[in-house]
Amino acid sequence: STPSAAPGATTTTSAGMQAGGLVVNKNASGTLEIFSWWTAGGEANALQALYKLYHKYNPGVKIVNQAVAGGAGTNAKTVLVTRMQGGKPPDSFQVHAGQELIGTWVKANKMEPLGSLFKQQGWDKVMRKEMIEGISSNGQPYSVPLDVHRSNMLWYNKAIFQKYHLTPPKTLDDFFKVAKTLKSKGVTPLAVGDKDKFNTPQLFENILLALMGPTDYGRLVVTPSMWQNDPRMDKAIDTLGRMLSYTNSDRPSLTWDQASQLILNGTAAMNIMGDWAEGYFKAKGAKPDKEFGWAPTPGTSGVYLWLADSFGLPKGAPDRENAIAWLKLLGSKIGQDTFNPLKGSIPPRLDADKSVFDAYGQWAIDEFSKTKLAPSIVHGAADNETFISDYDNALEVFASSGDKQGLKAQLASAAQQDDIKR
Repeated sequence: STPSAAPGATTTTSAGMQAGGLVVNKNASGTLEIFSWWTAGGEANALQALYKLYHKYNPGVKIVNQAVAGGAGTNAKTVLVTRMQGGKPPDSFQVHAGQELIGTWVKANKMEPLGSLFKQQGWDKVMRKEMIEGISSNGQPYSVPLDVHRSNMLWYNKAIFQKYHLTPPKTLDDFFKVAKTLKSKGVTPLAVGDKDKFNTPQLFENILLALMGPTDYGRLVVTPSMWQNDPRMDKAIDTLGRMLSYTNSDRPSLTWDQASQLILNGTAAMNIMGDWAEGYFKAKGAKPDKEFGWAPTPGTSGVYLWLADSFGLPKGAPDRENAIAWLKLLGSKIGQDTFNPLKGSIPPRLDADKSVFDAYGQWAIDEFSKTKLAPSIVHGAADNETFISDYDNALEVFASSGDKQGLKAQLASAAQQDDIKR
């Protein structure tokens, strides 16, 4: 049964007491079932740290950790579909913030709006307006963003760049000059791993952002004709083809992290990858600004191509009050400052404690507070799963065929069938 109280309505008893902005509820009981795809390395450790914190405030609640491994979340989403459609939702589940949730479960009327919780907790005052708009439908936010990643990042091997007196490329023209030099020295200029099917699609959205700027890039998902008719699309596809000509020959068989490893090995010099790569580098013992350096993807300085992991409140959540307590923890300063340094991401809150982050994290927090925001298509912020799947497949075909007209036609057709914001 679902209580009629609005999400976030205070139900503090005399046993409850304020602690770190959260309520210690000694009367809380029952279970909290959390669904995610965080099963490895830093992300699993970060999730466990949140569970520990949740227990501190809700000591009587048993946490059921339903983490499903593999496929960058694909396997977890398949299980979730069965649960949600069968009317047996978990109490809360991990989802990419934005259209991945809105275009799927909000549209299907399976989620509770969280506007009152945002106001009650003051999150609308400490998160960027553009981000809250990105997670909202009809003026109501539907999930609590826990982390922010940036996918327009170039990572490079510092020793190689020093050896050949290179500086991180700022423009696409600079990139190709650097790539040409590296190739002549027998170094693979750009590491790409396409086994996960998202690396080349992500590379392409980086190029689109560089050539179109954040405003026109943002129009792509709501203007299907741009994929076919915008003259910059031809240049973007040509640029992608040219970039791929500077990549490792085993690109189709490597995962993203295996491609990132080529940077640490010194067999490749650059990698355009989201900042989860930094978490990978550190897990392998590499130190920020020593073994590896970073810069925005050439041509995209001043823009944060964002994606975020978030959690919402499914209608019919079995332990709704426990789920609301979970969401309050995720949106809190202590929750975000505990989770993000371990995950390698930064908090969506603008009042983060920078001292708990490394050199990259501190730089990223500064950048996030002042740059323009653009939502990632590939990672669910800008569009729904149906379009993303069509987009990824079209880019996968292009990566092996090089068919420019075919790619344009496929992308235009996918956008035409997509009913996002129309």
